[in-house]
Amino acid sequence: LILIGGFVQLLAGFLAFRKYDHLGGAAFLTFSALWSHLVNISVGNSEGFTAGSIAFLVVNAFLIILASSFNVVLLCMTLAMELLTICFLLFTLGNLPLPFEIVMLSIFSIICFYGATASLANSMFGKDLMMMGPPLFTAESSKKDTEDPPPCVCPKSHCTSGLRTIADLLNRGAVCGVPTDTVYALAASCKHPQAIEKVYRIKDRPQEKPICIFISNLDQLRAAAPPISPLLWEFMENVYPGGIGCIIKKGEWLKKLGVGAGYSRVGTQDSIMIRVPDLTVLVHLIDMTGPLAITSANPSGEVDSTHHDMVISRLGHKLEGVLCDGESDEVVASTVVNCTKIDESGITIVREGCIPAAKVMQIFESVKNR
Repeated sequence: LILIGGFVQLLAGFLAFRKYDHLGGAAFLTFSALWSHLVNISVGNSEGFTAGSIAFLVVNAFLIILASSFNVVLLCMTLAMELLTICFLLFTLGNLPLPFEIVMLSIFSIICFYGATASLANSMFGKDLMMMGPPLFTAESSKKDTEDPPPCVCPKSHCTSGLRTIADLLNRGAVCGVPTDTVYALAASCKHPQAIEKVYRIKDRPQEKPICIFISNLDQLRAAAPPISPLLWEFMENVYPGGIGCIIKKGEWLKKLGVGAGYSRVGTQDSIMIRVPDLTVLVHLIDMTGPLAITSANPSGEVDSTHHDMVISRLGHKLEGVLCDGESDEVVASTVVNCTKIDESGITIVREGCIPAAKVMQIFESVKNR
């Protein structure tokens, strides 16, 4: 019977750990250790049993305190084990009253039977089919309650509602932090030039540094009918979507693309960098807002932001929202390529980023040879 009892305790502990109930699992494994300790008595060897039982009484006292903040069944079981251990000590001394022994074994059997049945049923079906009871003590406040609220709206990227929230803010002229396929960026709608101006102020970005635009797919660019040569079209088809931005000649066709009132605030007077990101959530966002003016989400001269927490902590107090998407895919920004003279003298690497310059040139030579 003692061996069966120890096995049952081991099984209950295994089931508790499977449900990520670490306290319950630790308690059951401790009880199993006591059960194996009882073998000493069953075989008539009581030497050292008293010291071991006293040690168990101390350990179980801590389990009682922890169980009081977990559930009623576990608390009752730890209390019963404490009294049962006292019974074993009295038994070794020959001072255990028979009625007390019968009562304690009955109570413990009932609690063990209910606890084991409840653990087994709840683990098998993944639901709390049998009540385990509420904790007697709970913490007054959780970590979540004590954390300071974020300085701006911070929805999750995997939620449609979060995407709509950021899109609504951008469409109203706000500046928001967004994930890209490289690092996090600040985004403003190209329909709102005052929002693009705000990006410069938020970053302390020099006015002579142009801001690029992101579109969701190359078909948008075709619909705007820019004067682009076949070579440039084919080069862009090979690098979009991805971490390469192409600088091309600016023109009135940008207004057909949906740039609108922000025409004079993106790019330079003669050129503009366009990129199609390889990130589903950002592509969906651009479909909801139109082309976005984009620049990296960091104060000018500082390292890029590779997690939404970095954007919130560094610039959140200046933004209306941050679309939270966790860790970025890259640790550096995109590679920028000047394609304004692609037919005459080829392309020029303006900034080497996540895509190596050698790979960009390899793509261009392949396209040119075809």
